[in-house]
Amino acid sequence: MNRIVAALSGLLLLAGCGGGASGDADTLHVGSQRGGTKALMLASGVLDGAPYKIEWSEFPAAQHLLEAIGGGAVDVGLTGDAPFIFAYQSGSRIKAVGAQRTNERPRGRLSLIVPRNSNVRKLFDLKGKTIATTRGSVGHYLIIRGLQSEQLPPHWVKLAFLTPGDAKAAFDSGSIDAWATWVPFLSTALEGGAKIIVDEQDVMNPLAFDVANENAIKGKAALLRDFLEREAKALRWAEKHIEEYTRILSKETGLPTKVARDYVIKQMRRAVPIDDAVIEEQRQVLTDFQKAGAVAGTRDLSAGFEKSFSKTEVAAAQ
Repeated sequence: MNRIVAALSGLLLLAGCGGGASGDADTLHVGSQRGGTKALMLASGVLDGAPYKIEWSEFPAAQHLLEAIGGGAVDVGLTGDAPFIFAYQSGSRIKAVGAQRTNERPRGRLSLIVPRNSNVRKLFDLKGKTIATTRGSVGHYLIIRGLQSEQLPPHWVKLAFLTPGDAKAAFDSGSIDAWATWVPFLSTALEGGAKIIVDEQDVMNPLAFDVANENAIKGKAALLRDFLEREAKALRWAEKHIEEYTRILSKETGLPTKVARDYVIKQMRRAVPIDDAVIEEQRQVLTDFQKAGAVAGTRDLSAGFEKSFSKTEVAAAQ
């Protein structure tokens, strides 16, 4: 169990993440949530022959990754749509340069869960109880959407904003009542008997975005464009090489093979263009955050998207 916790929660900041990433013209500094982009790109081999250097930095959650991108320590990284909107409206100097949509939305990919011995059967039963998640995360957004779907006010529950590792420890110890989380953390919890109260299938259809620092978009456009094309090819590779991807992901992260395979299957995505329809979907995410009192920013949403990169990215995946 200790090995699983370490694999899920470890924060590894690699060399090159210290600062001034956007000024290093021949190096692309890429951030990855553990088990995410880095594992996919290395497993697929799509970076072989890249005419530039890549330096990786790994983070336990999107919030930390986005802070690094906004601060210029990382050039680009993949996050969920809700964390991106949350960070953008907080004033971060970032833009979405690529978009990905999950091929299917299997149950148990992003869920609000309670312990196996909990008497809670539905969201209504959590009145006044504490739910853990990461601030501005897809889990945070899942809670907001779940409450809205049941016509319950934001204050119906208490939120404890914790890192995934701290949330897992609190969930296992019984110091919180529920946890809004995602694979691979969710896979391990469900194996331990946790019960799903709200699943993303019920209330939302999230996207993922490649998010880049504004300076990197200006100074490393060619590198970003090439990387996004290779990433789109890697996504296609993953669809046909589930077992190979699982094996490499398990080795890279230390996750048990069963948990790694669950992650691979449930996180299958494809590159999609950033178009007006995608931006409108995100306008709903912003509205939901605002109604819940979680976001106060009023930045122009459309200005947070750079459409030019996704044209070649999607073409590369065809």
